Amino acid sequence: MKNLNWIGWISLAIAVLIILMGGIFLITGKEMFGIRHLVNYFHAANTFILLSIPIFIYSYRCDCKK
Repeated sequence: MKNLNWIGWISLAIAVLIILMGGIFLITGKEMFGIRHLVNYFHAANTFILLSIPIFIYSYRCDCKK
């Protein structure tokens, strides 16, 4: 379960980095990594956040049963 918890935290950290990159794009207007629209940053971040939520719920429920 510890590995699964790490995967959840890594997924959440990637989402935060993508959101920060979207904020930098909003301020500067320069595209990074070929992404031209601001919304694409937040769609990608949303995916990583939605991936981390069930991972945390599953790892929490499995720890409570022990």
